[in-house]
Amino acid sequence: MKKIIYLIATLTIVFVLGACSNEDSKDSGQQSDSGNKEDKKITVGASPAPHAEILEQVKPVLEEQGYELDIKIINDYTTPNKLLDAGELDANYFQHTPYLEKEKENKGYKIEVAGNVHLEPMAVYSKKYDSLEDLPEGAEVYVSNNPAEEGRFLGFFVDAGLITLKDGVELKDATFDDIKENKKNIKFNNKQAAEFLPKSYDNDEGDAVIINSNFALEQGLSPKNDSIELEKPEDNPYVNFIAVQEGHKDDDKIKELVGALQSEDIEKFIDQKYDGAVIYAEQ
Repeated sequence: MKKIIYLIATLTIVFVLGACSNEDSKDSGQQSDSGNKEDKKITVGASPAPHAEILEQVKPVLEEQGYELDIKIINDYTTPNKLLDAGELDANYFQHTPYLEKEKENKGYKIEVAGNVHLEPMAVYSKKYDSLEDLPEGAEVYVSNNPAEEGRFLGFFVDAGLITLKDGVELKDATFDDIKENKKNIKFNNKQAAEFLPKSYDNDEGDAVIINSNFALEQGLSPKNDSIELEKPEDNPYVNFIAVQEGHKDDDKIKELVGALQSEDIEKFIDQKYDGAVIYAEQ
């Protein structure tokens, strides 16, 4: 009798353990499937134009490789890195190296470049004057409140011979405090975010306005045709790129994304659609 009871008890334990094992395997399989699904989705935060427009062009290419591209439109410059650093995005696409370096320095973000894509030459617009040389004494120039681009703003006036910088200061690192000589006493109004500058231009505020090309394009402005001065692409450190959390640039899905964006098809698309307002970055 004891042997029979022992045998029944043993079989019961085996059955329970077997059932648990099967359930665990089932759960593990579900998690694995879910994990694979997650790996096949690429969530990218991007400015509306031209970034999101360019990303739309690679959606079909990535689908053929089994990836779903989810584009999150973000209209400001502060949110994309915050979301990426928090792990809410796989990548973002809106910024250049000087801006990222400032963000990492000031906010401690662990973000790196995964691959360059394009350059948006910044431009100066004015409804009152036809060139920088025509600006009057004490002219007010509206620029964004982005400290990482102060050297970029100053570059227009350095090239025009209207401003010189203190000895030893590189243009990309320059700030308004680094101005040594200001021949026309030009004043830089940097109280507004970059996305509001097209409105300043429409409202005829200031004597000139410097606008990022993505925001100009959104408002129907052509940097090439409507500006009084267009930034030169040669030796330009302001190339826009795909950014990811540190340690993830070699992830399969990121490599697929960057490869699609650096293709000849995207180069042709950029050349044809933007006519010089956006320039494909040489790899």
